[in-house]
Amino acid sequence: MIFRQFLQSKQLHTVFSASMLHVRQGFAANYNCLTGVAVALVISVPTLASAAPLRVGVAGSPPFVVRKDTDTSGISVEVWAEVARSQNIEYEIIPQSSVANALEVVEQGELDLLVGPITITAQRLQNVDFTQPYFSTEIAVLTAADDPSLWSRVQPFFETAVITSIGVLVILMFIVGNLVWLAERNKNSEQFPKNYVQGVGNGMWFALVTLTTVGYGDRAPVTRLGRFIAGTWMVLALVTVSSLTAGLASAITIALSGGSTEQFTSPLNLEDARVATVSGSSSAEVVQNYSRRVQGVATLADAVELLSTEKADAVVFDRPALEYYLAQNPELNFKLANFSLGTELYGFVLPIDSSLKKDLNIELLRMSENGALQEITSRWLSSTQEDS
Repeated sequence: MIFRQFLQSKQLHTVFSASMLHVRQGFAANYNCLTGVAVALVISVPTLASAAPLRVGVAGSPPFVVRKDTDTSGISVEVWAEVARSQNIEYEIIPQSSVANALEVVEQGELDLLVGPITITAQRLQNVDFTQPYFSTEIAVLTAADDPSLWSRVQPFFETAVITSIGVLVILMFIVGNLVWLAERNKNSEQFPKNYVQGVGNGMWFALVTLTTVGYGDRAPVTRLGRFIAGTWMVLALVTVSSLTAGLASAITIALSGGSTEQFTSPLNLEDARVATVSGSSSAEVVQNYSRRVQGVATLADAVELLSTEKADAVVFDRPALEYYLAQNPELNFKLANFSLGTELYGFVLPIDSSLKKDLNIELLRMSENGALQEITSRWLSSTQEDS
């Protein structure tokens, strides 16, 4: 009875309430603690992820990307290394098979950055982003540079203009020879016999002597008609025939000098030429505007091989890459044409909306202002020119 009254008393209610409050406070404290730990873990996940090295792809041709065994160097690689050092960026190099494939890898998000001689184009900017340019160059044309040979000395005589000029002169002398023979064969048969072959032959000889203004005097018309024909021929030779001999004179000059005409003197010469270039490169996009016979290959070495085996008439690619290739292969008898097909700007490739772009642009500008970019490019390009 007494125990029952105790349970119903206010004292018991107070004790029970205090106990429950203590339990709730303990649970709340534990809950807050667990919540804090969870939040800390969530916040730490990006931090741990950001500590991973940057995935940097490398693709392109020398002297911008030079691979020797496991070592990778070149203008683009050195520029990136200097940028990474200044920004305290840790990274790992991931070699790529080609620029075209590497651009797709960046677009798919499997690379954080792509380094190399990669041209900034409107088409590429639709799928990836670029830093500001760190190098400017030209699209050049590589052609054969054969030394004068026997055939090159004789070939000018077989040009269409020369053959046409000689043919017209022979026809004109034949016509004049016949006319003089017809006018002189009866009254001047001693100089122009009545026999057709001999008489016309003497008439053609007279036409040739008159044309060249030598004037031996061994043959001369005596009739009025013959002299009229001879006079007309002399005037014609002075006014018209001299222009026909210009092609022959030019051919003789070229043959004696041992020179040969340039095959490619302007972009217009590429229209019907067989042009080799690297597939997926910016050069391949540009050359389509100039040639109807473009052959795409995997590498620059493959393109030069087509030129060496006369399966292509020219190679179109970036000028520094062509100059470097010629310097490394001095046995090749090739040369660069004296014109270009356009200007190219190289930049580093980033995924669209990459957070790295601003910092990289600032560092590239700083390197341009303090001369670091010029020092790196000049060192590589000057060594290429010394080798050549």
